[in-house]
Amino acid sequence: MAYTWLVLLLAVAGTVFLLLLLHGTALGSTLHERIPDRPRRRLFVASLSFFLTFGGVRAVVYAIVHQIPPFHFIQVGGRHIHHLVFGIIILLLVGYGWLCEIGNGADNSSLFLGRLMSILYGVGAALTLDEFALWLNLKDVYWAREGRASIDAVILFGALLAAGSWGAPLFKGTEKKRVRNDKK
Repeated sequence: MAYTWLVLLLAVAGTVFLLLLLHGTALGSTLHERIPDRPRRRLFVASLSFFLTFGGVRAVVYAIVHQIPPFHFIQVGGRHIHHLVFGIIILLLVGYGWLCEIGNGADNSSLFLGRLMSILYGVGAALTLDEFALWLNLKDVYWAREGRASIDAVILFGALLAAGSWGAPLFKGTEKKRVRNDKK
């Protein structure tokens, strides 16, 4: 059970660190200036937390498998609780928050809450997709050949997040040109 608290502590610490970095330093102002579009900023923050969480989770699971203390699998009543469970719970909470228009930019909602929800979305998505092969095969294939499906899912979804934040201006520019050409 100590592992559970350690993972939660690391997740909270990582979230707080990213929030402080984005909200309490010049980096947050720079992000706000360089990416003025609020949805793109949320996509950027979500992709950053997604990739950082994925790397951290892979490192923790590697430490568990190689019996590096203090890490071990979460067991509750003899049942192994996979980290995708925490990812799904986080995604459900973020989805509910966004349905309630918390941090989504509607009615000038808090920039802080928007960043928090984006970070949590990236964390939840990474925890869930890191075990994509588990839901696909309905058995634990994390380090097996079939586990490669999780890596593929992470790459595809991470590319979607990155394209949404970094590639949006490219798509908007071509859309405007196409509309202008259609009018001629």
